[in-house]
Amino acid sequence: MSDRAGPPSSPNAVAAFLDEARRVAPAAGAAPRLIFALDATMSRQPTWDLACTVQAGMFEATARLGGLAVQLVYFRGFGECRASRFVGDPRALTGLMAGITCRGGQTQIGRVLRHARNEAGKGPVKALILVGDAIEEDLDGLCALAGELGLLGLPAFCFHEGPDTQAGTGFAEIARLSGGAYARFDAGAPGTLAGLLRAAAVYASRGLDGLRLAAREDAEARRLLGALTSGR
Repeated sequence: MSDRAGPPSSPNAVAAFLDEARRVAPAAGAAPRLIFALDATMSRQPTWDLACTVQAGMFEATARLGGLAVQLVYFRGFGECRASRFVGDPRALTGLMAGITCRGGQTQIGRVLRHARNEAGKGPVKALILVGDAIEEDLDGLCALAGELGLLGLPAFCFHEGPDTQAGTGFAEIARLSGGAYARFDAGAPGTLAGLLRAAAVYASRGLDGLRLAAREDAEARRLLGALTSGR
């Protein structure tokens, strides 16, 4: 991962994120819940900006199906891992993301998986989306957590940026053990990530049948459907 210096974050960025997250009204209780987790370490800034742009498609894809409640989780820097409330307004989520800049640090995927497990203990979570480019933690420990998610019926959709084959193998195993799906994308082709996010959102909202319907017309939905069902 790159340690290149980037734009400094405001000293109040984290506090502002949390304050805004508390003010945002949560989505209706009946809306399916999805956790959207992003690596915000330094090498991720271009893809963070891309995700800010395309994440609204998750909501748009499911708005006519009854909506979706999304929680943003991110990690960066030295041990910083934050989560918003579940929100049903894409503008609110975009606003939260726009106030965050990436900082150098190690990955904290284990914390994300434990958080997802804990949220599932409070109430059903239909899917976890994890977007990242590296794994710098013990893979066996991550796989054990992924297996716990699988037992809870919480699939992880791991969307991996870049050519790191070792990281790709790790993300694919996390996805497999949780009952989810793995896909690689290139930040230079923003339509791919946008399509993957839409497809995962449709799955969270309407399950496998909904994804099958979407796959009739959408290439990324077909790709995700294939990855999701290949081991079944």
